Amino acid sequence: MRKLIVTEFITIDGIAEHERLPNVAWTDEMQAFKEDELADSGAMLLGRVTYEIFAGHWPAEKGDFADRFNALPKYVASATLKAVDWHPAELLEGPLTDAVTRLKQRSGGNIYVHGSVNLARQLLGVGLVDTLRLLVYPAAAGQGERLFPSDKPTALELVSAVPFSNGVVAMEYRAVAKS
Repeated sequence: MRKLIVTEFITIDGIAEHERLPNVAWTDEMQAFKEDELADSGAMLLGRVTYEIFAGHWPAEKGDFADRFNALPKYVASATLKAVDWHPAELLEGPLTDAVTRLKQRSGGNIYVHGSVNLARQLLGVGLVDTLRLLVYPAAAGQGERLFPSDKPTALELVSAVPFSNGVVAMEYRAVAKS
């Protein structure tokens, strides 16, 4: 079975809004982190907003990373989109939990949720996330959109934590099964 992996840029207080992240220099360490994710990816699962942002940006990018990123199958969770044109892509059908469960049962490598905070939060809430890969920025935003559901705790087990030279920490967590 494929793993569902959520990857996010967040502040130390769990805010996952790109606009609220402090400005830090992108480093070779961060690039290697994203390259590792891409090498492990079999598909992307995106919410509508992130899909639209990515579809407006990535097809125009050139280079090895962009070519591999653009070629990944993309699955889009949206109640409002009627079509997707950043190929290969398809809209999920039916209830989110059922559609993602079916995706995880297909062959083809791990599925990464990039950004898509609302989608990631929903998937965390129903226990469909296997792994969280976080680039934690060295600041607290205080307010903004949080990654973790506020209505219930999320149990996680630390797999690794690697500090980067710019103060960002790459953290990987495994979801702990609900008992």
